Amino acid sequence: MERRLAAIVCADVAGYARMMGADEAGTHAAFKAHRSAIHPIVLNHGGRVVKSTGDGFLVEFPSVVGAIEAAVEMQQLMAERNSHLPADRVMQFRIGVNMGDIIVDEGEVFGDGVNTAVRLEAAAQPGGIAVSEKAYLEASKHLKVVFVDGGPFRFKNIEETIHVWTWAPGADKGREPRSTSGLPPQYRTAIVGVLPFVNLSDESDDYFSDGLAEDLIHALSLQSFFRVLSRNSTFVFKKAGLSARLIAREIDATYLIQGSVRRAGSKVRVNAELITPESGEQLWVGRYDRNIGDLFAVQDDITANLCTALIPEIYRAEASVPVRLLNTDLTAWDRFLRGLSHYYRPTKSDYERSIALFREAIALDPGLAIAHAYLGTILLQGIHFGWIRNTRELWDEAMALAEASVRLDPRASFSYSLLAYVHAMQGHVEAGTEAAEKALRLNSYDMGARGVLGVCHFVKGNHREAVDLFSVAAQRGNSDPRYQWSVLSAFSHYLLGQYDAALSWARESHYQNPNHLQCLSIQAAALAQLDRTAEAADAVTGFLRAYPWMTVERLISNLRWRNPADIAHYRDGLVKAGIPLTKLTLIETKAKFGTGSAQSTHG
Repeated sequence: MERRLAAIVCADVAGYARMMGADEAGTHAAFKAHRSAIHPIVLNHGGRVVKSTGDGFLVEFPSVVGAIEAAVEMQQLMAERNSHLPADRVMQFRIGVNMGDIIVDEGEVFGDGVNTAVRLEAAAQPGGIAVSEKAYLEASKHLKVVFVDGGPFRFKNIEETIHVWTWAPGADKGREPRSTSGLPPQYRTAIVGVLPFVNLSDESDDYFSDGLAEDLIHALSLQSFFRVLSRNSTFVFKKAGLSARLIAREIDATYLIQGSVRRAGSKVRVNAELITPESGEQLWVGRYDRNIGDLFAVQDDITANLCTALIPEIYRAEASVPVRLLNTDLTAWDRFLRGLSHYYRPTKSDYERSIALFREAIALDPGLAIAHAYLGTILLQGIHFGWIRNTRELWDEAMALAEASVRLDPRASFSYSLLAYVHAMQGHVEAGTEAAEKALRLNSYDMGARGVLGVCHFVKGNHREAVDLFSVAAQRGNSDPRYQWSVLSAFSHYLLGQYDAALSWARESHYQNPNHLQCLSIQAAALAQLDRTAEAADAVTGFLRAYPWMTVERLISNLRWRNPADIAHYRDGLVKAGIPLTKLTLIETKAKFGTGSAQSTHG
């Protein structure tokens, strides 16, 4: 049990019981989606989610300034998200912020500081924030928004009156993205058909439902992985009344996307699903509620959301097709798909199998651009996980693979993203930035490209811009193992001197990949900079148990960061934490960490 000073943020949803009564499943799903979108903001300010409830959450922050800034950003984000929704689907949080002594026991927090934060949220208006005067006075000179004096409040079970300061957001503008192509037709064995969306309203609204399906066909056709049937192939079934299975057989579709549009006054609701028609399995389902304002903007917004959600689901489904895993006479494409199935299970043994299969695919067909891109990506991923030695030869191979991928498929944003990453990490920041921007011009739905642009800013030393791009990429919920936004965010915050936020992001990365080399190193450095000496020592012990050959000089020897002060800053944290400057002998390693250490084959 520990007692410490902390800032506590408590949030709940205004009118949650009423919303649950009207639509239990939809309300719960919306709450989870909003909570996921808010999570990167908590991490960016060094916060820790202590508890999530059905309609709210409790977060601990080491800094009251960080707590209030995070609360403001949460409400601004919620205002943006709500701006796309009809009035009856709007979900608004009330947030209370307090600073005080808390008791920490087994991860839970207790005490008057917590109780006061819980009571304060009741004083906030929906979409707003209520802050105790103690917290406000401590943070006010650092805040960029204006709080209003709300006067004294008396709360249940709290003897003293509490002076409250309040804030509510103004109207914020929201925005959304757009998308790439090129794989030879013989390899795009998956065929996707977008059926005309069913108009459940007046016939005069057919133009909207048809336009939505047409836009989705166009957006999906810009990627490289699968074929998308033209409008002429699928719209002939608009009034046919046939089952999805019969339509799929008629047009030879592997997957079908179907949906409906219902309009009532100024509101529109779009439901969509991705199915495998032969089995009837539903791979994905989504619902979008919008206010009709600028009709084309609404259509673009829904198309963007549909495309961003659907593409990864088709990739995963194709990578796990069991019949291909049993095939003994495998083509280049079959080998690629088998490699992809291992790629989505990023253990070391799957990593090695994936590399072997991607290499086999390229040997069978040197023109298979997507195999070059995935092989280059997973080789670099192995460096960050500490699974493969970081050598000049490996980076040269990754560059050759990236250049080949771009040459073979110049319309694939993924290929340009890989090229941008290799350039940036080798210090060629201008070339990296140019390639990342090209990737985004090809496919603005590609959150990987957006995050790689963040890497370019990171290498330049523009860490504030990098944090913003990493947060957007993480906020989109991209679960592709290619992307390590958590650990990259940890590094950016560390180099900004925001060590609590660096730890929060490192903790997030640790949950996903417990032995990630870069995650373990930045965690140790951040703890050392915070003078949490005992915790830093424990982190170093865990780090060297996993990577006993690693030293400070080896960690920084291949960095190509533009700003020498950034390298010095990182090195300082590693040294303070106690990571060896030079390699330990085998006897020293066994004496310090026991005989169960990882093999030092990378040394």
